[in-house]
Amino acid sequence: MAVGRGSRADRLERLRSTVFDVLVIGGGATGAATAWAAARTGARVALVDRRDAAGATSSASSKLVHGGLRYLRLGDVRLVREAHRERRWNASVVAPHLVRPLSFVLPVRPDSPYRESELRLGVFLYGALSGFRDGRSGKMAPAEAARLAPGLRLDPGTSFVSYHDHQTDDARLVLAALRTAEDLGTTWLNYAEVLSLRTESGRVAGAEVRDAIDGEAVSVRARVVVNATGPWLDTIRALEHPGAGTSVRLSKGAHLVLEPEQPWSAAVTSPLPGGRVSFAIPWHGMLLLGTTDEAFEGDPATVAATPADEAQILAEAATTLDARAIRSDRVRASFAGLRVLPLSGAGTAATKRETVVTVGPHGMVSVAGGKLTTWRRIGVDVATRALETVGLPVPDGRPAPVAGAADPARVADDLARSHPGLPADVRAHLAGLYGSLAHEVLEPAAADHSLYEPIVEGAPDIRAQALYAVERELALTPDDILRRRTTVALRGLEAAARPAVQAFLDGAGGDLRPEAAGGSR
Repeated sequence: MAVGRGSRADRLERLRSTVFDVLVIGGGATGAATAWAAARTGARVALVDRRDAAGATSSASSKLVHGGLRYLRLGDVRLVREAHRERRWNASVVAPHLVRPLSFVLPVRPDSPYRESELRLGVFLYGALSGFRDGRSGKMAPAEAARLAPGLRLDPGTSFVSYHDHQTDDARLVLAALRTAEDLGTTWLNYAEVLSLRTESGRVAGAEVRDAIDGEAVSVRARVVVNATGPWLDTIRALEHPGAGTSVRLSKGAHLVLEPEQPWSAAVTSPLPGGRVSFAIPWHGMLLLGTTDEAFEGDPATVAATPADEAQILAEAATTLDARAIRSDRVRASFAGLRVLPLSGAGTAATKRETVVTVGPHGMVSVAGGKLTTWRRIGVDVATRALETVGLPVPDGRPAPVAGAADPARVADDLARSHPGLPADVRAHLAGLYGSLAHEVLEPAAADHSLYEPIVEGAPDIRAQALYAVERELALTPDDILRRRTTVALRGLEAAARPAVQAFLDGAGGDLRPEAAGGSR
């Protein structure tokens, strides 16, 4: 079996010299899942992205793998049932190190848009659709709610309801899928922009790709092309057919990351008027707040969280959280992404998160919409549609583990034996990000103990991760390392770490210590 790894030059040469069965355009969750599913059939697969892996929407989600409690209110029982099944498979089979169970507290204030009886019935039905496999749901005592989520307001007349879902690290989930596809022979390359589509006998048969690093042009040949570019879906569709028009609309979701006063062990879901909810989610020791949901019509590359977004998120969180827990001076980072929604007359918040797969007039397969929770299933469906069009075997659809899939607690115990000098919090952190691949990450540290040192003070991410990101995960910029391969940026430590990481990249693996870059913490 071919191996998809290698240097950037090796990958470019394979893109140039191989006739692929499937070329996937787009390295987000959907593209990665599609490449993985296609590669599992033995197909020759390539994947390119004009940015980094998970460089847009797939690193800007609410980090939840969930059934979608509010989708139950919208009447989409099928979507909720499917999402429950997928989140269980993600947590038990696909990526148990990256998909973790999380309890949720749902405050019911006197001015809540829903009555307590409605919400208790809702979480009961929600639990029933998951087979009651996640633990007890229903009414909970205020003291227990405050213990799990110490920033809650305990106003008179407020009651609390609990339910269960899962959370993840979205960018690392994409990287794990790409690594798995690579192990099956897939060739993937980031910072590789599609300039045009190749056609043969009236059918799309590959793409002309430019390497954004050195400007080299490569003609990639493929039997079928998949357009999984998310917010840029219609841009690529127009390359196939200039009159393709608009097929989707975009919704912006912004988030804030705060440093909590005390550790949280449960998330809070706050009902808002109009059917939306506000989340407060513990994530790697931080607190994630959001999200907004508003139509977006600008250039997708410019999407960002604004001061207005921050004010809205904090105001909505304040309906159920204590003002001291969500002070603006506790905000450490912010980010925003774009949901890709099918065209409809409903508002963005009320639009169902459906996946739409279409085949263009010249055979290109395009996929729009979907949820992070069902990323694996979407990939199987898209790969099936693509491979069917060229008469190749299709995926069987059964869940399979990504590279590194393992019980993180067991991995952390193994690391304690193999790397006893590593702090416990770092061992747990590595086990949760890489699973069993954490041993691979730490392998160079046996010869260079400085790789055990932190990238920056205040984060459990270490220098070995930066080296691994460059050597094994195609990281080329500080953002690639700090935002998508580690948790440094979302802890608000990007500015402190950037000079050293840039110097490290410039030196092709040089010293990562800030003083070596002429900077300071």
